Amino acid sequence: MTKILFVCHGNICRSTMAEFVLKDMVDKRGLGKNYTIASAATSRDDLGSPVHQGTRKKLAQHGIGCQGKRATLMTPQDYDRYDLLIGMDEENLRGMRRIAGGDPQAKMHLLLEYTGAPRNIADPWYTGNFDETWDDVWAGCTALLTRLEGENAR
Repeated sequence: MTKILFVCHGNICRSTMAEFVLKDMVDKRGLGKNYTIASAATSRDDLGSPVHQGTRKKLAQHGIGCQGKRATLMTPQDYDRYDLLIGMDEENLRGMRRIAGGDPQAKMHLLLEYTGAPRNIADPWYTGNFDETWDDVWAGCTALLTRLEGENAR
């Protein structure tokens, strides 16, 4: 089983979107039993808050629910608990390394690294552009799952 933790600043927009998009992808392919997928924040700003309304609306447009999700904080133990810790931007990666005390096993990556065009995913909390975030998250999750399934097929 591959365990994946998506991480962003507040765990109410990007990382939550990635969590539920990837869960939906693996479920639709009948691969749910092969993965544990979650998300967390690097900051305490939104702890306990529900998913941002813009993210909920965008997920719902694609038939994806996120009911009951509340923002949680990444912990140092998450480094050992998960196989991959995936940040949405470089600031997230810095925060993740700070929380985990580094990345000695090279488990931390940007989501868009898997697309072959690594870059930050803009935070829609600031930009208001949930469509752009959706496009990036969808591309990143699609590429990530393709990579993981390719590795599992070997």
